[in-house]
Amino acid sequence: MPGERETLASNDKKKHPSEEGHPSSSQPAPAGDVASHETKHGEAHHQQSDNTDGAVLGESTRGELQPWTRRSSEIVYSTRIFDLRRDSNQSPRTAREHDFWVLESGDWVNILPITRAGEVVLIRQWRHGIGNFTLEIPGGMIDPEDVSPLSAARREMVEETGYDSADIVELGAVHPNPAIQGNRLHTFLARDVELLQAPEFDSTEEVTVELVARDRLPALVREGRITHALVVVAFYLDALLRGEIR
Repeated sequence: MPGERETLASNDKKKHPSEEGHPSSSQPAPAGDVASHETKHGEAHHQQSDNTDGAVLGESTRGELQPWTRRSSEIVYSTRIFDLRRDSNQSPRTAREHDFWVLESGDWVNILPITRAGEVVLIRQWRHGIGNFTLEIPGGMIDPEDVSPLSAARREMVEETGYDSADIVELGAVHPNPAIQGNRLHTFLARDVELLQAPEFDSTEEVTVELVARDRLPALVREGRITHALVVVAFYLDALLRGEIR
């Protein structure tokens, strides 16, 4: 799942992904250790106060954007799901080097299964990150034996729901979190799915299958019953395909 590898600076205060790319020190820090720095709002205020040429508020005063240069890279911790990588990147403006942390992971897939009756096949499963159940569409990692993202998505659908279809189209691909990850998520739509077998859950999965009318999806998102960001992206891409959003 190649993509941009902009990440949190090791000496930066832990921040929202929308605030990446503002390192403050070149000294390395242990994984997960972050220190305070000037906030994005503070930087914006400083730039605004220095803008004496009458530029319209919101316009860039820094000129053409320039890429950072990676000087070195190393894996500092590995797990079955991801590796933690430390990059030393050089600023194009100051030439100073700063450490950034990247979670390396393989590409992911998810798939939106629709029955002939217009129902969406969803799964409700326990997510350890939030310590609660979520309502999602099938998905997972692309395994080495998968010949393509589409085959991986179809495999995940059959394994997690027991439903299958030969009519599968790709909806698009996104970067799940370019602030700290470089992988991509590939999203697919499966039309006219049919129940062919019982689901094949892993021993660590707590999952049930639920059918929901397709036109109920917006309400489930509004009501906070579907909160997985990458699932919401799949609904959006499906709406684009059907011309509901332009």
